[in-house]
This record gives sequence, structure tokens and C-alpha cells, in this order.
Amino acid sequence: MTSECFVHIVLPGETGFVPAGRFRLDIDRHGIATGRFVYGKSYLARDNAVPIDPIELKLASGSFETRLLKGVFGAIRDASPDSWGRRVIEKRAGKAPLGEVYYLLQSPDDRAGALGFSLEAEPPGPHPEFNGTTSLQRLQNFADRIIADEDLPQELLLEGTSMGGARPKVVVEDDGALWIVKFNRPDDQWNHARIERATLELARACGIHTADTRLTSIGDRDALLVKRFDRGWTSQGYRRARMLSALTLLRAEDTHTDRAKWSYVLLAEELRRLSARPQDDAPELFRRMCFNALISNSDDHPRNHAVIAMESAWRLSPAYDLIPSPQISLEHRDLALACGDMGRYAHADNLLSQSARFLVSREDAVTIIDTMEQTVRERWHEIARREGVTARDCEAISGAFAYPGFRLALPRN
Repeated sequence: MTSECFVHIVLPGETGFVPAGRFRLDIDRHGIATGRFVYGKSYLARDNAVPIDPIELKLASGSFETRLLKGVFGAIRDASPDSWGRRVIEKRAGKAPLGEVYYLLQSPDDRAGALGFSLEAEPPGPHPEFNGTTSLQRLQNFADRIIADEDLPQELLLEGTSMGGARPKVVVEDDGALWIVKFNRPDDQWNHARIERATLELARACGIHTADTRLTSIGDRDALLVKRFDRGWTSQGYRRARMLSALTLLRAEDTHTDRAKWSYVLLAEELRRLSARPQDDAPELFRRMCFNALISNSDDHPRNHAVIAMESAWRLSPAYDLIPSPQISLEHRDLALACGDMGRYAHADNLLSQSARFLVSREDAVTIIDTMEQTVRERWHEIARREGVTARDCEAISGAFAYPGFRLALPRN
């Protein structure tokens, strides 16, 4: 089986798509998928052409090939919808799962990064008007009906978003910017929106560069608005930053079978090669790793880290999707990515073990960890209450912060 589409890109400094190349996906009779991409000759002839992926898809003639990620190049898969967006598309199509190219073509054009897709060589046209915040009640009702697996009219299903992640969300325009709205679910154990906002504010207090957010109420529920850092408003429209997930940088699969490549240490090495300012971005990644360990964030998977390039230079994106994860164990908790010589163990000694790979001296690493631990211990509750997290919800998540095993005395060899 073969499927293909044209790939378009918004170049730095511009707001409209231009054709970049063609993507083809072949699946043989054994179910093995092979993806092929070729840049267009007219695109390669442009003085301002930039690579879709500066490592895997460098600007060059000829065909590129991959069998990773079901045959979809990482940079292209990063522009494809994740679980919530796929759920909406499957609801609209009336079946699941669907082919990878189908997901690309059926996604609304609010996807992360600067790519677009079509069956024709002609680039996608300007994006229609975005929903505003006045539409949030209607959009939340739509999300609730999707969660409840109700039958919905096709025109309502067009309200879906291609933004990734498992939680219900939409994109709205407000105050000259685009915002991802993350809704609370009716079956949430706690007020997810307020807790995520509080966690991002706690990260800021720890010196971490986070995405801008704000809270809003929709009826009797709250929602979190996250300002998109891959878009920049101009009078001609929105500029788009190219975006690559850490999964793409690590050349890894998104399944447990490829966990050996899920590593903060390996990601730091990739940042040192790609970032325009590795001396800033590698230590920033170290701080985020330490923060995730101190809040027991076991959902710090490679899709929750990214690099962006609004111009030609690549930089680590602001932090996003930071959530505490209360767990039963008091002695040993793991992160999703390996963070030192002891693998994924969220322990102070493990974080220190490879600090030099993040361009952080051991002395500075000790100071960072000690200072951050003190801030998390002393301020998480204050910040949570300031952001409207209830006393009940604070009690429910309290065990996530600076858990006892973070400083557990380890046996010496």
C-alpha cells in the first residue's frame, strides 16, 4: 500500500506556505513501513530555503528514507496530531486507526511547527479565523461529548485541533496571540488546569524558562491557556517556528521497546550539537531534569521537550506540560528519561553523575539541586494556593514534591 502527500513550509520571516517536497509512505505485505522524502528542485534553488530537519533531512537532492516511527520522519510526525487530535479525526471518519498520511491531511492547520500538507502541489491557503475565548463554553461542550463518545455532526467535528497530547484541547486567538486551551475533564481526580498552572509557576520560581500561561473559568470548570511559542503575530499573519521534539532529536521510537534512547544525557549531547547557544540550553535542560525529579513528573517523555527555530537558529523551547505525579513509593521513583549513571532513578546523586555532559560543573550542579530542592519544599504549597488549588487538591498531590527517596542514602561500592 502506498500513500503520499506534498509537504509545505512557512519560511523564516514569512507567513505563507511554499512547497518544500513530497513524502511517500510504502507498507509492504509484511506490514513494514518505509517512508521516503524528496525536496523539490524549486525549493532547493531558494536562497532562503531551510531544512525541515537539520540532521535527518538536510538540504540536498535525492531521496531520504526511514523505517522509524512507522515510516514517518520525525520532523513530519511532530507535525501530525497526537492522541486527542487523532481521536477527533477518527470520530469524524467513523473508524480507527487510519493511515499516517490520512492523519496529516485531515488535521486542522493549527499543528505545531511550520509544516503543512496537501494532496496537491499548491500550498494550503491562509488559515480561516480562529475561535476566540468567547467560544470556550461551546468548545468545552464539544470536548465533553467526544470524551463521552457521543455521535456528533460533521460541522462540529471540524472544531477539533491537531495539537498533540492526550488531554482535550483547542486553539483560540486572543490579545494578538494564539493560545492552546487545555480543558479540565469531567472525570479528573483534581483541578488539572490549576495544578499545571501552579507547577509552571513553581518552575519559574526555580529559574526555569516556561511557556506563558493563564487561567480562565468556563461555567463551573477551569481551563489553562498556554501561549504558543511557535507562533509570532505580524500584521500579515502569524509567523511559524520550525519545531522538533526530543523524540526526533534522539532518533527514537515512542514505544517502550526503544527506551534505551530515552535519555536526558543523550538529549544534552544533541542540544550541544544543534543549539545556537548550547552554553545556555544544555544547563537549562539540566535544571528541567532536576525539577521533574523533584516533582515526581513521570510524564516527562521525549514529546514533552522540544527545540524551535523562528529564524535559522535552533534553541531549546520554553518548558511545558509540567505535572506532579503522586506515587506510592517513598524510596524510588523514576523519570521517563534516563538522567544519570543509575538510569531513570530520580535521585540527587544520579542527577549529579553526568552534570558535565550538560556543561554544568559538579560544584554548580550541587548548588542548582540544593537551591531547587529548597524552593520546591518551601514554595510549592504557597504557589499552589495562590493559583487557586484547593486544600483538598494540595493534600492529594503533596507526596509528589521532594519525596524522601530523592536523598536516600545509597550503598557505597
